Amino acid sequence: MVDLRSDTVTRPTAQMRQAMAYAEVGDDVFGDDPTVNALEAYVAGLFGHEAALFAPSGSMANQIALQLHVPAGGELLAGADAHVVTYELGAAAALSGISTRTWGSVGADLDVDQIAAMIRPVGYPSVPTRAIAVEQTHNLGGGSIVPLSTLRALRSVADEAGVGLHCDGARIWHAAVADGVALSEYGALFDTLSVCLSKGLGAPVGSLIVGSRERIAQARVIRKRLGGGMRQVGILAAAGRYALENHIDRLAEDHARALRLAEALAPLGVVDPSRIRTNLVPLDLSKTSLDSPALAGLAAQQGVLIAPMLPSIARVVTHLDVDDSGLEQAITVLGGLLADAS
Repeated sequence: MVDLRSDTVTRPTAQMRQAMAYAEVGDDVFGDDPTVNALEAYVAGLFGHEAALFAPSGSMANQIALQLHVPAGGELLAGADAHVVTYELGAAAALSGISTRTWGSVGADLDVDQIAAMIRPVGYPSVPTRAIAVEQTHNLGGGSIVPLSTLRALRSVADEAGVGLHCDGARIWHAAVADGVALSEYGALFDTLSVCLSKGLGAPVGSLIVGSRERIAQARVIRKRLGGGMRQVGILAAAGRYALENHIDRLAEDHARALRLAEALAPLGVVDPSRIRTNLVPLDLSKTSLDSPALAGLAAQQGVLIAPMLPSIARVVTHLDVDDSGLEQAITVLGGLLADAS
């Protein structure tokens, strides 16, 4: 079975398991886990920030960061197809009383002027805008990358308006590898970032919130309130540290395999290879006789798992556990099914 549903399906490598087995641990709620503390300091340093906080999931990391910026009754601006809007089950509203207003679903192609025009100041006879969230790389945008120049312009907008700027950086490692941008360059542009260890990097669990020392102290309180306080979690932090030290550069291999798949399926009219920058390949089925659940079901019968994202969009994701032979199997299966459906 070739599992291309997500880069979250990877298993820890033997070397990662060894790092986990021998991790020095303590009680992290008391701040006593040395492996967690070292991971947090390491990740904060990568992004040029003062501090970081380990969290059990990317959704929790995002929601903690949003609470740092937006008080109850305040407003968050984000893309209509952003993860914080689409895939976190309304957590910002349900848990934090945050109102969300969105710009059009254009993935990583942000219109900075449009976002600037949406900002409502405090005192305006409506909900005041407190923060802007962007996604790097962009999931529903097919792993697309927000250019550094766009992010710099958005930073200027946020500064002028006095609002926070958060990055849902679940796959920011992919953007850094694909565009050759240092993580510290990204870090300098955001007040907070959430970064994931279990997407692409191959760790089994975990994300971190990155920010100032003051914000991360507040984040620790919010994490506990949300039920995210953990004890001897150094076992998981060790996996994350191993992933960061060994699996970032190899993401280029995943990008190359994703492009190979896109080029193979391009003649069937379901994907434009020129838009594939990282490890996500969206398949547009609108001109075929299959919808995404149907394609996923037929592919599974032949040993290939993919993810139906929208009725006419299926997603294929390359990752650490898919080698060249697995990719070729996926190309053969998907190519055959799509040829029959054209």
